[in-house]
Amino acid sequence: MKKRILTGITTTGTPHIGNYLGAIKPALKLANDFDESFFFLADYHAIIKNSNNNDIAESVKNIALAWLASGLDSKKSFFYRQSDVPEILELSWILNCVTAKGLMNRSHAYKAATALNSSDEDKGITMGLFSYPVLMAADILLFNATHVPVGADQIQHIEMTRDIAGRFNHLYKKTFELPEAVIQASQKIITGTDGRKMSKSYGNIIPLLSTEKVLKKSIAKIITNSLEPGVPKDPTDCSVFSLYSSFASKDEIKEFEQQYANGISWGDAKGKLFEAVNTEVTPVREKYMSLLSDTDLINDQLSDGSKKVREIAKEMLDSIRQSIGISSIR
Repeated sequence: MKKRILTGITTTGTPHIGNYLGAIKPALKLANDFDESFFFLADYHAIIKNSNNNDIAESVKNIALAWLASGLDSKKSFFYRQSDVPEILELSWILNCVTAKGLMNRSHAYKAATALNSSDEDKGITMGLFSYPVLMAADILLFNATHVPVGADQIQHIEMTRDIAGRFNHLYKKTFELPEAVIQASQKIITGTDGRKMSKSYGNIIPLLSTEKVLKKSIAKIITNSLEPGVPKDPTDCSVFSLYSSFASKDEIKEFEQQYANGISWGDAKGKLFEAVNTEVTPVREKYMSLLSDTDLINDQLSDGSKKVREIAKEMLDSIRQSIGISSIR
């Protein structure tokens, strides 16, 4: 069995530093350790929470550019758009038919959404939101991915996928590998400008594919306390320091920690963060600008990627159909 890594980003909003540090950069690095790597744009997942078609279309383009500008080589990895692989949706329906509703009831996202309601707990809950873990399972299982990089808050998704795969294997025959979550030891929550997890839904992002001016302005918005210059500052609960440590070397982090103890001003601290971030993302920005006007290249790469993965998907789905009794009449 080939070792396959698979990951994707939901195509909503603007690619940000959190996406880069939490998904793109580690996934591209991990790809070197696996036989095959699958990277996809999760555009069907995007419509669960976003009904603005212009936003979805623009985000698909920008996130594709973010992956390519960050170093994804579509000749070495499978790079595709979820909606270009209809076999994913067919498998999603098949998996829905073997998935217990009780399992979906325990989904963190569903429970969080219903907790916001009072009299009618399912008010505003769509079937897309309720059953999206099944679609995620189909994304993974169709290609028998063995490893899936996820954040610590997404481990449940992989556990659910394993449950669904195990149920199918039990009912029919051993078809799916049980994927493993890949959580890097050093992985941490990437904080946004307001101190919460960086998220498009919170509006607290630092954009990845922006100009230097916009990047600097975004970093300047990071909320800090009111300690004056010269007053020692605590780096352990500080978004500026936390983000800096994601871009700096051990020696640079140690030096920055000493500057906190010496009472560095917040303006200077944010300036150092900007320099560290800008140094790393400048090549990404330059690559992005060179790709921006070449939409044919992006479409060609996604089209080629979907053709390659569909060969795998069709073979897998044919086997699944045979297992469940959907095949030619004999």
